Amino acid sequence: MDGVTSPVSGPAAGPDALRPLLPSPLREVEDPAFARHGIRLLLKRDDLIHTALPGNKWRKLAPNLRAAADAGERTLLTFGGAYSNHLRATAAAGRLLGFATIGVVRGEELAHAPLNRSLARCAADGMRLHFIDRATYRRSGDPEVLAALHDRFGAFRVIPEGGSNALAAQGAAELGRELRGAAGTAAVPCGTGGTLAGLAAGLGPGQRAIGFAVLKGGSPHFLQGTVEGLQRAAFGGPRGDWRLEDRFCCGGYARRTPELDAFADAFEERHGLPLERIYVAKMLLGLAALAGEGAFAPGSAVAAVITGTP
Repeated sequence: MDGVTSPVSGPAAGPDALRPLLPSPLREVEDPAFARHGIRLLLKRDDLIHTALPGNKWRKLAPNLRAAADAGERTLLTFGGAYSNHLRATAAAGRLLGFATIGVVRGEELAHAPLNRSLARCAADGMRLHFIDRATYRRSGDPEVLAALHDRFGAFRVIPEGGSNALAAQGAAELGRELRGAAGTAAVPCGTGGTLAGLAAGLGPGQRAIGFAVLKGGSPHFLQGTVEGLQRAAFGGPRGDWRLEDRFCCGGYARRTPELDAFADAFEERHGLPLERIYVAKMLLGLAALAGEGAFAPGSAVAAVITGTP
C-alpha cells in the first residue's frame, strides 16, 4: 500500500523560509527534584523553534533540506517506524517547502491495517508511504535495497532514519553553541545519536553533554559507536566531552513505567509544560535521579533540551 503524494512543481524552498525561532529560548525553572540538591535546572525550549518541525527535528532536518534545495533536488526519501516523529516532520517539511516525500515504514503488515494517527498525518501532508518487512528494513542502507527503491520511485535524496547523518550533526552543533557558558552540563534524549554528536561538538571548554538512551538492549554500545562515527563524518574526529546514560529507557522505545508517568505528571503540574514521554520525560527523570546521586556539583546548572512536543 502506498500513500498518494501531490506532484511538486517548481524548485523546493530552503528551510529558512519557515522563519524558525532561533536561538530557542532558555528558561530556568525552580524544581524541587533539583533545588533540594542545590542544582539549577534550565530548559532549552527547542520545542518552540517551529510548530511543524520542533526541536531536534529542525536541528537535524534543516541542513539536509538546505542541501537538497541548493542541489535542486525535489524528492526526499527517509525511514521510520509506525509512530516516527521523524517521518511526520519530514512530511510536514515537504508540504511546507515544496518537496515530494517518501516514507519507508518498518513493518509490511502495517500496509493492510488502518493508518494510525501518526502515519495518517504523514499521508495528509503528502508523504507517499511504502511498507517493507522488518528484515529488509534492517538492511535499508544496503546498496541493493536502495537500488530497488530507486527503481520504484526514481531519483531522491536519502535522509537516514531519525535524520542523523553528518549534516544533522553539524546542524545540532549550533544547539551547543547556543548553550555555551549557560550550564556545566547539557542533556538530550538519544535515539539515533545525531543530536548528541552535534551538541557535544558545539559546547565550550569545561562543558559536558549527557545523552539519555531511549532504546533498550545494548544501546550504549551501539550508540557510542554511532555518535563517534557521526562526529568523524561531520567534524573529522572526536569533539567535546560527552557520555551516554542507559538506565532510564523505562523498558525501551515508546515504553512507559508507573515511575515515569508519576514523575512526568508531577513535573507537568508544577510547571504547566506538557512532556513528550518517549524522549523528553525519560531525560528529565534521568537528570533528577543523577542530581539525587550527586552527579552535579551543588550550585551548578544543568540545561535539559526539550527536543519535541507530545
